Amino acid sequence: MALLLDVLLLLGLWANTISGGQPASTNRPGDFNYELPATKYETRDDYEAGPAGLLFHMVHLFLYVVQPRDFPIDSIREILKQKSEPSIDYQKVAYYEMGIIICAVLGLLFVILMPVVGFFFCMCRCCNKCGGKMHQRQKKSGRCQRKCFAVSLLVMCFLISIGIFCGFVANIHVQTWMNNTQKLATSNFKDLRTLLNETPKQIHYILAQYNTTRDQAFSDLDRIHTLLGAGILEKLKPEVVPVLNDVKAMATAIIRTHESLENMENSLQSLSNGSSQLNNSLTNVKDNIQNSLNDNDCSSARDQETCNRVRASLSQLEINPELGQLPSVDQQLSRVNEILKTDLDKLATQGSRSLEDIPNTIKNQTTEVVADVKAVLNSIGHNIDSVSQQIPIQSTLSSFEDYLNDTEYYFYYYTSIVEKNDSFWWLSSLIICFLLSLIVLFFYLGLLCGICGYDRHATPTTRGCVSNMGGIFLMTGVGLSFLFCWILMFIVTLTFVIGANMEKLVCEPYANKKLFQVLDTPYLLNQDWKYFLSGMMFSSSDIELTFEQVYSDCKNDKGVYTALQLQHIFNIDDHLNIQQHTGNIMREFENLNLRLDSITLLDDAGRRNLQEFAESGVDKLAYDTYLAQADKSPVKTNLLGFASILEAEANRLSSGSLRQSLKTEAQTIRTIYQHQVLPMEQSLSTLQQSVQILQHTTSGLPTKVAKILYNLDSAQNFVTNNTSSIIVKETKQFVTTIIGYFEHYLQWVKFAISEKMATCKPMATALDSAVKVFLCGYTVDPLNLFWFGIGKATVFLLPALILAVKLAKYYRQMQSEDIYDNVETVPMKNMENGNNGYHKDHLYGVHNPVMQGKAKPGRACMPVM
Repeated sequence: MALLLDVLLLLGLWANTISGGQPASTNRPGDFNYELPATKYETRDDYEAGPAGLLFHMVHLFLYVVQPRDFPIDSIREILKQKSEPSIDYQKVAYYEMGIIICAVLGLLFVILMPVVGFFFCMCRCCNKCGGKMHQRQKKSGRCQRKCFAVSLLVMCFLISIGIFCGFVANIHVQTWMNNTQKLATSNFKDLRTLLNETPKQIHYILAQYNTTRDQAFSDLDRIHTLLGAGILEKLKPEVVPVLNDVKAMATAIIRTHESLENMENSLQSLSNGSSQLNNSLTNVKDNIQNSLNDNDCSSARDQETCNRVRASLSQLEINPELGQLPSVDQQLSRVNEILKTDLDKLATQGSRSLEDIPNTIKNQTTEVVADVKAVLNSIGHNIDSVSQQIPIQSTLSSFEDYLNDTEYYFYYYTSIVEKNDSFWWLSSLIICFLLSLIVLFFYLGLLCGICGYDRHATPTTRGCVSNMGGIFLMTGVGLSFLFCWILMFIVTLTFVIGANMEKLVCEPYANKKLFQVLDTPYLLNQDWKYFLSGMMFSSSDIELTFEQVYSDCKNDKGVYTALQLQHIFNIDDHLNIQQHTGNIMREFENLNLRLDSITLLDDAGRRNLQEFAESGVDKLAYDTYLAQADKSPVKTNLLGFASILEAEANRLSSGSLRQSLKTEAQTIRTIYQHQVLPMEQSLSTLQQSVQILQHTTSGLPTKVAKILYNLDSAQNFVTNNTSSIIVKETKQFVTTIIGYFEHYLQWVKFAISEKMATCKPMATALDSAVKVFLCGYTVDPLNLFWFGIGKATVFLLPALILAVKLAKYYRQMQSEDIYDNVETVPMKNMENGNNGYHKDHLYGVHNPVMQGKAKPGRACMPVM
């Protein structure tokens, strides 16, 4: 109990040491996830007795049978309240202690009666009574009784051995408690020092996290043009950017239209000139061939048919006359050239640039506000630093550390004294266990020698020395039992009363927290204080601060601030007013007055340019006519094929000038194809591509332009009418983000200080180590196991010694025996009864050797008792 009060005093001193909690991690959504550095403690918060735990549990069950009543909270309260008065209700105490009292009385009766019975038994044996006479009457059931006695004694010895084993286990468990206690204490003291050392680090960590939060806020404020301005821009872009992109696309379409019209004009001019030249060239070729065919070389019947075929094929040398008559696009090209004098793409880019300039405009307008907000954020940091300094931690850590040093010094000082005297306890319990072991060893040896040396054919007076030695061992065990068992029972009774009451009044109520309920009784420990802890810490005993609540909170790893309700000393809410700090930031942002100049997406010149392009007439050109002519060849026949046929016909002619002339013209036709037809075909291909591009570009041109102008008006109206509301909304969101950083941080600081800073789990662990482990685990449990084992062995000694006395008669060598004329005749009954029950003819001697003078002496083995 003194150790318990010391730990509670430790909690009280710690209350003066820490006036605010320590940081805890909150897994709340936000830009930061603050997490205190993990503090590692060595001491385990659970205790395992190991293999001996099963034996301890068995003792607990026995105690529950002896004392099944619940912890008498009300009775204990009444006793403590009446501690200064003699009027204690002993009846209630006796009722609760009934089971223990009964067992103690039985033990005392055993202690008193056992030596008395032993004394009379010894005196009786010395007078040859109570089986002291070395004569054994033979009975019909003798063999069965001997076996039953032997088996029963063996069972008793086994049960006694189990009790001795429990005593040895308890002794070994106690032998190691000193080393374990020192290790446990060292671990607890180290954890408490770790708690003291980690507290300043946790405070510095909290302040460092403010710097991180402030730096993030400063970074956002420095990037207000990209965050706030970009937010405004992102809200405008969906309505504006598509329209401007359409305008830029139309500007690109105008350029592509101009390029296509130029290509068409050039192709048409090339086709017109090429058609005239090609017509002249083909006419000259036809005339030359015709003149050659009119020569006399075609007069022969052999060549005349060839000349006629050549003459008939000359009609194929004709051009496509429609190529030179395609309509010109000069008028449309001229209009597009006028339209291109206005740079529509530049005008659209200017509209886009007016949007992209929004971030710079925001930056220029928020310079002073950003500076003021930064000043407020710095002041919050100074306020938090001031609050941390106001928490009386550093100023009282030294005094608590001195107290801890003194406690540690006295612990090791008294531990060394206990360690020096620990051998006496260990040696005493070892002697008790060995004494019981010696008794049961005599019983085991008696059984071993008696069973191994027993000869069923030998008479009681002719038994061997081995058998006789077995009986002597048994009687020696009986003598030792009478001599020491009452001393053992006295020790068992004494340790039983102490250990059982410690278990039922301290260990068990501590485990189920009923002991805390007693300590938490109003006006119990101090008549002037309703709650002892609150009166000791706050000088106000009406605050409901209980031992059970403090222990449970510390056990659950809560901070001292919450566990000890230190808000009654230093209220963190009053010093870290989140609404006050965030309100200061909000007031600075209220001075933020953003204005955006008029944003013009496309001026009137750009609109006129679009309208003129729609009215240029490029969409009304005869694209089908151009495409139809572009698919045709400049000449009606394939000139290369015609040249090859002409050359083949010439080869059929007889050698002469005509043949050579036709070959020359064939080569001329090939030259015309290479230098005139191919360029015209290239011009036709260019014309076809240009027409197709132009047709695709100008398809539905008026409708497209009308749609662009309509969308342009809609976007312009959206920008004009909604920019102000967008600015307000995005500004509010930006401010909320900045404030959210510090609101989240301040809430975490409040939670950290109140919940997790300086978690008092090492204190609860130290209390558990003192009571649950050291007092109950290392002391009470082994003590209870010791009296349980030794008591069990001592109790079973009583039937064991009775059985040993009975069994010794069957093993020891007798001085006289009953003699019969027939060994198979059943031994006669006691002659002292006056009727032996057998026929006289069978008997030639009686059991009394003095009367008959035929006593049969036994062997020289000295009788014992």
